[in-house]
Amino acid sequence: MARLTILIENTKPEGSQLVAEHGLSFLVETGQTRFIFDCGHTGAAFDNAKLLGVDLHGIKLAVLSHSHYDHAGGFPKLLDAAPIETLYTGENFWEPKFSLDSYRGCGFDETLLKTRGIEQRTCRDMLALDDTAWLVGNFKRRYDFETIPKKFLRGEDKTPDDFSDEIALILREGDGLAVVTACAHVGVLNIVADVRERFARPIVSVIGGLHLSGATHERIARTLDELKLLGVKKNSAVSLFRRSACEQLKRQNFYWFDYKA
Repeated sequence: MARLTILIENTKPEGSQLVAEHGLSFLVETGQTRFIFDCGHTGAAFDNAKLLGVDLHGIKLAVLSHSHYDHAGGFPKLLDAAPIETLYTGENFWEPKFSLDSYRGCGFDETLLKTRGIEQRTCRDMLALDDTAWLVGNFKRRYDFETIPKKFLRGEDKTPDDFSDEIALILREGDGLAVVTACAHVGVLNIVADVRERFARPIVSVIGGLHLSGATHERIARTLDELKLLGVKKNSAVSLFRRSACEQLKRQNFYWFDYKA
């Protein structure tokens, strides 16, 4: 079974020396591969790694789920901590991102990769990292109520962002799968339903950011109901998920688990 270590998210244990920030970063260890999934905003994730006793020196792969600053902005700092050789992204990763008129992109471009001799590999639909880990993108939109806020824009002409570039990480968990999301801008149900169909395996758990911090109680309740119908038994929402929603998880008899370091 894969092991996930949270290097940074938007909370931290009381009294901890770890840094919290608006962002997300995981170290993923599958038994075959060690890699970074998202890098947070500032690179403080990799200072946290030192405090946690996590050695990043042998890590050669990184995955960026999408190019928003709070998930990709820390990538240049990762290069000071790990000898990254390959970066995995979704399609159109380099298109600039905006929230209304404010730039919200990663803050670097292909020049950084060329300068460092880093290969970029693009996940268009599905891409295997090893025998137990895959990247998946280009999700079907099945749930009409999983809408994307109109403030999110992309490209120089600032068209509405459909987040078709967003990718998720899929890990083997026993006879089923764990779905690791970064923001789930396209909707966690759209992601889970699509992964279940593509792999023809049960989804045991969902881990990561669900982007429901501004959602109504009705949408959260419906999301949790649908996750149960999709067979999800475990959910660890570590980012962009308000605490009242976490209480709803518990009330609906989800098995609550916490990967937080």
